[in-house]
Amino acid sequence: ATRDFVRGVADGCVQAGCALIGGETAEMPGLYAAGEYDVAGFAVGAVERSEILPRMDDIDSGDVLVGLASSGIHSNGFSLVRKVVERAGLSFDSVCPWTDGQTVGQALLTPTRIYVKPLLPLVRRRLVKAMAHITGGGFTDNVPRVLPKNVCAEIDAQSWELPPVFRWVKRAGNIAADEMARTFNCGIGMVLVVAPGDVDDVLTTLAEGGEQAYVIGRINAANEANQGTATTINTDAW
Repeated sequence: ATRDFVRGVADGCVQAGCALIGGETAEMPGLYAAGEYDVAGFAVGAVERSEILPRMDDIDSGDVLVGLASSGIHSNGFSLVRKVVERAGLSFDSVCPWTDGQTVGQALLTPTRIYVKPLLPLVRRRLVKAMAHITGGGFTDNVPRVLPKNVCAEIDAQSWELPPVFRWVKRAGNIAADEMARTFNCGIGMVLVVAPGDVDDVLTTLAEGGEQAYVIGRINAANEANQGTATTINTDAW
């Protein structure tokens, strides 16, 4: 298991174009039972100050939101997913009800998609004004982090198809659409803020890099009630 884990970390480093430069282990038998282990890590990068995102002063009403497809649950929302699995009377060894040929556990542990390599060319060409990684908090909490207060984001849930794993979680857990948008990535792992005139170039470049991307919404002028917020509309499509 340890060898598989380290191999997975190394594969992730290759995908992200970074190096695994160190690490240490500590045995704590009084804390961890036999066969159990805990892992923590971090990444460090460097960027010129002039290239730091988001470029808040450049974001304006009319800008477009481009979403990159996720590979699954990624790394967030598992507390709720575990409750839904238990409520459905399944275990992680059960046959997966939303995809063929896998157990529930295997399907849920689909590795998180790493977007570094397909995004770097766009960032270097200054075609991206901001990027929001859709992790814990979903669209509701993550997109506002890259917005100035004079605008708000509107995300159209009809712009892409909700993947089978999220359809199952929503149905089996009887989870409201707003809660889905606040908890999971719902099939979109990264959101870009792009000028209208750059959208076609961005979509073409992402497709050439093997990414499935969609125009999922827009930036609007904000009022006092919705400044710096992100709202997901047409969630009945889910």
